[in-house]
Amino acid sequence: MNLEATRVISLSEERDRGTYPAPPELLLERAERLSDQYRSADPFPHIVIDDFFPEAVLDAVLAEFPDPRGIDWARFDRDTENKLASKFEVQLGDRTRQFCWGLNSQVFISFLETLTGIEGLIPDPHLWGGGLHQIARGGFLKIHADFNRHPRLALDRRLNLLVYLNRDWKEEYGGHLELWTQDMSRCAVRVLPVFNRCVVFSTTDYSYHGHPDPVTCPEGRTRKSVAMYYYSNGRPEDEVTGEHNTAWKKRHADEFGIAPKQHAIKSLVQDWTPPALLRLLTRMRSGR
Repeated sequence: MNLEATRVISLSEERDRGTYPAPPELLLERAERLSDQYRSADPFPHIVIDDFFPEAVLDAVLAEFPDPRGIDWARFDRDTENKLASKFEVQLGDRTRQFCWGLNSQVFISFLETLTGIEGLIPDPHLWGGGLHQIARGGFLKIHADFNRHPRLALDRRLNLLVYLNRDWKEEYGGHLELWTQDMSRCAVRVLPVFNRCVVFSTTDYSYHGHPDPVTCPEGRTRKSVAMYYYSNGRPEDEVTGEHNTAWKKRHADEFGIAPKQHAIKSLVQDWTPPALLRLLTRMRSGR
């Protein structure tokens, strides 16, 4: 069964020039039209949209996307994740910065609020944990729920937006985004990370997701994406829990290996250090 087939929609009609997927007035109309689909989605609120952005805009972002040695990437290499992530906005190219600014704009925030029903969304100017993500052959990101508080702004994380930049990405390359049920009994949705496919989903303690199987693309190719996260000052009472970092979950078939000693120690520190103390240590180390 193709788990993504009934969930992917296309907005290729009514194209318009510019960073926005459509003129602002059409964005709100589309958000209203798609909101029921978003909020009722299984296993948690989400939507998958194809041809969301003007192709020329994403082509420009892709053209300046740095290779694995092109910038000082944050490198994650442990048994739960093997990936690269940008650290700072200044590492992004001009067109990529403009694209991210558009995703953090008032117009786009209004679109997201209307789509999701989450009021008072706040963009993250620091791109903490977001920005550019890159996965080389053999890389992966095990199933998890995201950290739930911004380490600098002390806001509640509510929404993830992913934009994929992988032209001619074949099914056999893998790298599918997987969305799992709360009891981890099944993968409800698998999304192939093809060019100009956008995924938006709500983040709670139980929005389990990842791309857990090693990517099998040819050497020299990588799985590329732009990740944007959105927050609010408070959240519904039934979603309020203690502050936590990334919460990893095992599938039935998973057997997390033993990481090299230095990574195992780093993982243990990250998983058991209180978030407030981890924020302080992170700021001291980065000079932020």
